[in-house]
Amino acid sequence: MDYTLLSSPLQGFTDFRFRNALNKYFGGIDTYYSPYIRLNGKLVIKPSYERDLLPENNIGLEVIPQVITNDADEFLFVAKYVRELGYKELNWNLGCPYPMVTKSGMGSGLISNPEKINNILHRAHSESDIIVSMKMRLGYENSEEILDVLPILDTYPIKNIAIHARIGKQLYKGGVHLDAFQQCIDNTIHKLYYNGDITSVAKFHEMQERFPSINHWMIGRGLISDPFLPSMIKSNTMEYPANKMELFSAFHDTLYAIYSESLSGSTHILLKMYHLWEYFSATFSNPHKVLKQIKKAQSIRNYEAAVAAIFKNEKI
Repeated sequence: MDYTLLSSPLQGFTDFRFRNALNKYFGGIDTYYSPYIRLNGKLVIKPSYERDLLPENNIGLEVIPQVITNDADEFLFVAKYVRELGYKELNWNLGCPYPMVTKSGMGSGLISNPEKINNILHRAHSESDIIVSMKMRLGYENSEEILDVLPILDTYPIKNIAIHARIGKQLYKGGVHLDAFQQCIDNTIHKLYYNGDITSVAKFHEMQERFPSINHWMIGRGLISDPFLPSMIKSNTMEYPANKMELFSAFHDTLYAIYSESLSGSTHILLKMYHLWEYFSATFSNPHKVLKQIKKAQSIRNYEAAVAAIFKNEKI
């Protein structure tokens, strides 16, 4: 069966710089979702959101903007903005699990409020021509919450619903709830995308066998930990390319260069790269040692020396 691979949006990671570098060196992703736009009550688009979505910053990529909100006016404002940029679709985030979001009744914290979801979708479809898609979890407190929302979603022409098969309060801990995801398949007319713990080619095949009706697969943290994964899935191989470390080194150097230009001060640059290495380290034979080396580098000079040593030792 034909299938589509999608890059799940991760705040602070999958911006246009990352997307372009990933596409250049690895490929394999068919559609990228941008990290969400959050307005916080002010109908103003931050420059960072604008840069992320500008068509000239996403040449050759299929990108779908995302919004996180519990307010219909905010949704419509963002819908109008992305339409003006030429985008036809807006993805609504009801999946973010972080307490600073959920305590505000957004992300996965909104799933338990079907009435508010209904109100926003009603206005989105009656006051805008934007195509609406959704990114959800199974709920915040329990995996039954989504089952109260699906009948409401079925009354709207939603393009698709991507479901991360966890509940919000799990964050990223514990396993995915595959039986609960199957319940969603059984209880909606909408097209579902699967998201959650696709971290290897073997895991991808396992999910394909478990859910034969699903043909859109969203990869989040697994993509940052192993940027080779999408192309390996597409090639149906578990073998990494012979020049694995050369490719990964070039990918790192590109990201490091562009973040060095866009971020101000060594502290911000080092913190940004450290957070990336929290995922990148999984690509190496001794992840704990690699991350420890990166963490110890408290200056740009020491960081560059640590990275050079890490790649040199891995190639030997």
